[in-house]
Parts: sequence; structure tokens; C-alpha cells
Amino acid sequence: MAKSQQTYSKKEKEKAKLKKREEKQKKKEARKAEKTPGIDFVYVDHNGNLTDTPPDPSLKPEIEAEDIVLGIPPKEEGEREAFDPVRNGKVSFYDSSKGFGFIIDDENNEKYFTHVSGIIDEITENDAVSFELEKGQRGMNAVKVQKI
Repeated sequence: MAKSQQTYSKKEKEKAKLKKREEKQKKKEARKAEKTPGIDFVYVDHNGNLTDTPPDPSLKPEIEAEDIVLGIPPKEEGEREAFDPVRNGKVSFYDSSKGFGFIIDDENNEKYFTHVSGIIDEITENDAVSFELEKGQRGMNAVKVQKI
């Protein structure tokens, strides 16, 4: 006669699985029994608030398809501001041997990097300068730097 292939530990594991499955089924049935009736469907009214009643269609605003603008709306001529690219500032640091320095803008006190390739006149520390901004690798750089 052959021995059973199931050992004691296998039988215990199967009993534990079965018990766990039964407990899970009981919890599921208990949740179904305890379920309280709630709001199954939510509406959004014309003000953007959540309600349980459907919104009144007569309060819905009528929008013409021609009035919808896709993208950025065009600006009027009067809305445009005159942009002056030339800024004024003061040289806070400049190392002529290495060829770079920093300029502090008078308007917003931002510090901008400048390189010898973007400098027109000879500058030293504490000089008042005018410059333009250009996007660099690590932020905005001051270029076309001239003494005032």
C-alpha cells in the first residue's frame, strides 16, 4: 500500500486557506448587509457645485460656436506694452583675468552673469552699465554691456 502524498503541514495549509476564504466571504456578505443607501449619482450645477438633483436645463447658458477661441486670443493694439530690451545696472563683480562677472539689475535687483564675449566697453567693479538679456545655458545672461 502506498503512502499518502499529503503531509501534515500541507493539510494544515489547506485548512488555513479554506478558513481564510470563508472569513473573507462572511465579511463581504456583512458589508452588503450593512450598506446604507447613499447618493449613487452626483450632478454638477451651473455654478460648479456638486448636487444630488439634476441641474435645470433652462439655467444653462447658450454659447455660440463662433465665440469659442482656441489658443491664445489675439491682443489689441492698445494692450501691447512698449518693451525696452536695454536695462541698466551696476557691476557687482568682474574678473578681467578670467573674463566673466556679474551685473545687478537696477529694476529688480536680479544678478545676471556676463562674459567677456558679451562686453563692448571695458568694465570694472561698481561701474554703472547698460545691457540686454539673453537666454544662456544656466539662465539669463547680460550681453551688449556698455558703460554709462
